Amino acid sequence: MITIEKAYDLVLQNAYKLDTEKVLFTDSLGRILAENVKSDIEMPPFDKSAMDGYACRKEDLDNTLEIIEVIPAGKTPEKTIAKNQCANIMTGAPIPKGADCVVQVELTEEVDGGFVKINEFPKKNNISFQGEDVKIGTKVLDQGIKIEAQHIAVCAAVGYTDVLVYKQAKVGIISTGDELVEPQNIPALSQIRNSNAYQLIAQVKACGAIANYIGIAEDTPEDTFDKVSKALSENDVVLLTGGVSMGTFDFVPQVLEKAGVKIEFDAIAVKPGKPTTFGMAEKKFCFGLPGNPVSSFIQFDLLVKPLIYTLMGQNYKALDIRMPIGVEYKRKNADRKIYFPVIIENGEVFPVDYHGSAHIHALAGAHGIIAMEIGKKELKKGEMIHVRQI
Repeated sequence: MITIEKAYDLVLQNAYKLDTEKVLFTDSLGRILAENVKSDIEMPPFDKSAMDGYACRKEDLDNTLEIIEVIPAGKTPEKTIAKNQCANIMTGAPIPKGADCVVQVELTEEVDGGFVKINEFPKKNNISFQGEDVKIGTKVLDQGIKIEAQHIAVCAAVGYTDVLVYKQAKVGIISTGDELVEPQNIPALSQIRNSNAYQLIAQVKACGAIANYIGIAEDTPEDTFDKVSKALSENDVVLLTGGVSMGTFDFVPQVLEKAGVKIEFDAIAVKPGKPTTFGMAEKKFCFGLPGNPVSSFIQFDLLVKPLIYTLMGQNYKALDIRMPIGVEYKRKNADRKIYFPVIIENGEVFPVDYHGSAHIHALAGAHGIIAMEIGKKELKKGEMIHVRQI
């Protein structure tokens, strides 16, 4: 067995970046940006009001001011503010010449005949000045980010409508085992529904990659080989679940080798997920994940997700926070690094009710997972631990 850290290094040491393509910015959500983005304009593009109120001169604030113009957003001011004058201005509208502050409307009182009185001086100018946020040529987005809604807003603001992104990784998914039936079917005696494949499909899609479900492979080397060969020919990454332990029908490692996959490791000193297998066939990556759903979920998160993001141009780092554990936690066997699900309550971490790697329901309400290193048997109440968000 190798450590999970060594397994991680072996998975990523041969990773590469996929080619790039251009997509409309409206279609770029979840994609990985392949170049830096710079602004083609200043933002704000002109001095604009940060408030609804009255644009005037600071030196006139003690006086009653004549309202000479109304300036809604989108309208260019037509008049210059002179002594004891002001303009009724809306948020986002251009500041008229001569004005050096905006008094918010709630600090004022209109008086008869088109005049306004300042009841309280503003604490700030309430003006957003041209270029104070962004200058022309300023980098506004970094290469390698995963594009979220706020990034699309930035693209729109700077006119970056044709977005250069890395191509999406294609991930083929195969379940193995005659005991499996698809979710829409009622299992017969000795059968179970195929939850692993659909869990992995969702995990792949959450990365922004393309999930290609190949189906359930029969418990024969021939059918498994056919499906593995098809998956390798059509995808960048292949995921198999089940068939990687030591049972009579667990022949996935042999099938992978027959399909041209060079096995890099087939056991990890980790729980859950000890029989995880990984190999490569030229520039294709292949994982044999355990059949238990918690094992496949966690090993995907630890090993497969970083690879997928690397292929798509992102240096992925899991969100990891340090928090105190709210209870004492002990285990008997410490020969493997162990991961288990937790919830966060009132600033502390608590293990969820967890019965082992087949207990997928334990993940449903979990906020994250924590780890205990090899050789460590106890976590003391209040001890600071790393919580990996899932």
